[in-house]
Order: sequence, then structure tokens, then C-alpha cells
Amino acid sequence: MRLGLLLDDVSGVPQTLREAVRYALLSTGKRLRPFLVDRCAVLVGGQPADAFAPGAALEMVHAFSLVHDDLPAMDDDDLRRGQPTCHKVYGEAVAILAGDALLALAFETLAKGVSEPRRAAALTAVLARGTGWMGMIGGQVDDLAGEHQPMTLSLVRTIHDRKTAALFVAACRMGGIAGGASEAQLVQLEEYGRHLGLAFQIADDLLDVTATPEEIGKNVAKDAARRKQTYPGCVGTKQAVLAGVTEVNTAIAALADFGPEADELRALARYVMARWT
Repeated sequence: MRLGLLLDDVSGVPQTLREAVRYALLSTGKRLRPFLVDRCAVLVGGQPADAFAPGAALEMVHAFSLVHDDLPAMDDDDLRRGQPTCHKVYGEAVAILAGDALLALAFETLAKGVSEPRRAAALTAVLARGTGWMGMIGGQVDDLAGEHQPMTLSLVRTIHDRKTAALFVAACRMGGIAGGASEAQLVQLEEYGRHLGLAFQIADDLLDVTATPEEIGKNVAKDAARRKQTYPGCVGTKQAVLAGVTEVNTAIAALADFGPEADELRALARYVMARWT
């Protein structure tokens, strides 16, 4: 796995930290976000090589977010991708530090892997915004606070937009930047990414209600127990499915100007809800 090659320079890195980072980053996963970076870059005329460092950096951020999300102070999970969560294997302190290391390594990977200064700066800004207090991390805070608030559809959507969709938007914009997209193309790719991310989270909410741990590789029925703000909890399963389908159709519509070259991205949008059905 090419992603693993980025972890080979480990001179001076404590062994336990090195192992925990590899465990978190290289475990089995869908790798949707780097796939989006790659496909969006190619769609606008770039090459897969242009997308490697941005995609790897984004996957490191995603892995960091999962390690921290699973901690007892957050969602308190002991299963992720069919394996014990990082803190269950290495302890809470090392898991926290492994997440910190992955976040730092993400930006190091961008700095080393993108040679054109303006493009590197633009990619860094997008990744930081999608990750930080206006994006995924802010959404995590909203998610925790939402456990103590009445369930409303507007709050559900706000949380989903930041906690999940922000990194999908970042993936699509980063791919576009890496491939040399026009500003109009970047807007269209962002629109696709936002609605894809919303559909993805709705499907995740549905799976938490209907699936088994063996099917999805993580514990289920957690959302209701923690009073999470979710589509099924707010509007019921049937309406949640309809909302997910609407998000998929909106994502696909955003790609109208790209023609058949965007068929892989359209298929991905359909797959996101098909995970549930």
C-alpha cells in the first residue's frame, strides 16, 4: 500500500507511537476520501500522481478523527472496522497522541508532496478549514452538545454538514485544485461533495439502527442510547431513506457539466445509499 510508504521514515519515533499510527491509518477501510481526491483531480485534467499527497493527507486527517472519536470522552467505542479501537489496543494516552501525530503528519505530507507553492498553500488552507473548528472538529463539538438538546432536523443537518460533509467537500476541492480545475469546476465539485457527505451520514445513521456489528465492523444502536441527533431519530427510517436519496440525486445533478467522465463519481453517490439497502 503506497500510503504505508509515508510511514517508513520513522527514525527517532517511539515504537509504540509508530505502531499505533500504523494501526489507525492502515487498517481496512473504504478510503472514500482519497478516492474522491484522485477522481476529482483526473476529472479536471490532472494525473493520479497529482492527487497522491493531498489524498494521503486527507486520509491521515480522517484516521486521526476516528481515533479521537472512539475515545471514552467522545463516543466511547471499542470496535472500528471490525477491529478493537486504537485506545483499546494501545491505551488512551497513546491513542490521543497517535491522533495528534496523524494530524501533524497530514500537513507534513502536503508540504513535502506538493512542490508548487501556490497549489500547496491552497491545498493546505482547504484541508485546515475542512478539519478545524469551522469544519469536522466543530461538527464533533456540535454532535456532543446535541446529545443534550431536543432533536430537530435543522440541528441534525447542521451537525452532518460539519462533522461529515466538510471532509467530503475538502476532498473534492482538493482533488480539483490538484488537477488544475477552474473556479466554476471547484464550485460544482464542492456541491457534489457536500451532498455526497450528507447522504453518507444519513446511510450511517440508518445502519446504526438496522445493521449488525458483523455487517459494518463497528458497534450499532449507539446513537439512540446516546441521544444523538440523527435523521432516523428525528424523522423516522422511511423519511431518512427519502432524505438520503434526495442528497444522492442532488450530488449527481451537481456533476451535470462533466459528462460521462464523471460516471465513477455518480456511481459512488449511488453506492453510498446502497450500503443501507
